[in-house]
Amino acid sequence: MRRRSLLIAVPAGLVTLAACGDGESDSSKASESASPSAPDGSAAPSPKIVDGPLPAITAGVKFGEKPTVEKGSGEPSKDLAVKTVIAGGGRTIAENDFVVAHYLGQVWATAKVFDNSYDRKSPLAIQLAQGSIIDGWRYALAGKKTGSRVEMAVPPTWGYGTQGNEQAGIKGTDTLVFVVDVQAAFNAKSSAKGTEVAQDDIGLPKVGTDTDGKAPDIEVPDAAAPKKLVSSYIIEGDGPKVGAEDSVLVQYKGVLWDGGKEFDSTYSREQLTSFSLQQVVKGWAQGLTGKKVGSRVLIVIPPELGYGDNPPQGSDIKKDSTLVFSVDILAKL
Repeated sequence: MRRRSLLIAVPAGLVTLAACGDGESDSSKASESASPSAPDGSAAPSPKIVDGPLPAITAGVKFGEKPTVEKGSGEPSKDLAVKTVIAGGGRTIAENDFVVAHYLGQVWATAKVFDNSYDRKSPLAIQLAQGSIIDGWRYALAGKKTGSRVEMAVPPTWGYGTQGNEQAGIKGTDTLVFVVDVQAAFNAKSSAKGTEVAQDDIGLPKVGTDTDGKAPDIEVPDAAAPKKLVSSYIIEGDGPKVGAEDSVLVQYKGVLWDGGKEFDSTYSREQLTSFSLQQVVKGWAQGLTGKKVGSRVLIVIPPELGYGDNPPQGSDIKKDSTLVFSVDILAKL
């Protein structure tokens, strides 16, 4: 299993997607490293943002390259120091957005790197929300544009507080230095982007093609459910293909074939979610593997690739239910 960062929190919902069994979860894998997940405790007051001091980046100076950062010189600021090293031209990031970013974090006083996503060769998706991430990130990235490289020096007040992070070797007095390459940003209104594909099979559900951030309509036909997995483009994006071991950031809506009742949706929660394809039901994993980022995909999951005779407790899913999903693949992680 590839090493994952604590930056990913356990997503809301997903009671209907988690695979059955005793496999290792994302949350347990996350404990293998440390990064800017939010510490327990009350929120700190808003910081004053200053432009330095910040240590120099001496190698890996291009966007997307793993940076090498000097040790901090002298005493760090007691305020939050933030600098846009490379200015991007994408959308402006707002609080509560999900950002997809590569990053490196190290201790000011020692230059000890305690975590980085570059070596994992996998950017992370994290929500800039109170309680999801350290406050330094929330304040430093809000208002920046995607495509930017941002360097910040985060004092304990807006980092891990006086308790530090023992697992990462971070003391309660440590100021932390981060370099963050923000690749993309998404919010609860984000949708697929691509080319509409004809929905000609009258035996399959019809999925709406609006991309205004609202949940698409799913019209289930008055017909027998297919016996095999269905995975087809509704909107075909032009991004990279999703691999079987990838994690994805998505919008989705799920309904039952019998009756068309909605049982789960990121739209109703107004919150995107991310997960590994290795941690969901087989129908999701197989249905999204090979599909392109930016796409909206119809997935019809027969019982044997869903929950069979063991549906999630507390859900509206009955035994041997066929499940229908519209999934917008926003990013591959």
